[in-house]
Amino acid sequence: MQRLKSLYLKLITPKLIEKFDYKTDNQVPKMKKIIINRGINNSIQNNKIINSLSEEINLIACQKPILTKAKKAISSFKVKENMTVGMYVTLRGNKMYSFFDRLVNLAFPRIRDFQGFNRSGFDGRGNYTLGLNEQLIFPEIDFDKISKVEGMTISIITTANNDDEAFFLLKEMGIPFNE
Repeated sequence: MQRLKSLYLKLITPKLIEKFDYKTDNQVPKMKKIIINRGINNSIQNNKIINSLSEEINLIACQKPILTKAKKAISSFKVKENMTVGMYVTLRGNKMYSFFDRLVNLAFPRIRDFQGFNRSGFDGRGNYTLGLNEQLIFPEIDFDKISKVEGMTISIITTANNDDEAFFLLKEMGIPFNE
């Protein structure tokens, strides 16, 4: 069993039951999935660069990303129909816990001048989205093979009913929030 998953089951679940007075274990919020999303600038419509960005996501998430294409042309953004505009990966189960553990314990400490994440990333339904400015914080990425420094967003989808439950869950699981 994953280290973080066993920590959740043994230590965090009883704390959540005590704090929010749940009647059953099924009411306790848990992480459902993590979505890693990366938009592609229209200036990088080179297949080699798109493949290298895709390979970086593959290294980070241990799963091949899905490329998203534009449904229609928007001339003001210089976007053509069927042009690659982004990529995303959805992680569930053991891959989700493994990625989250590496994110909290390896990647976050490598962020320069890090003061913690803002609490405003919650959406009102118990989900949290955070943005990263560069992919170099992940130890899997080789600095010499980077073609372009690009950011990404990471959305953590939970079964929590509100932001307070999700905040307590994510804080207990190790996300550093600034208060």
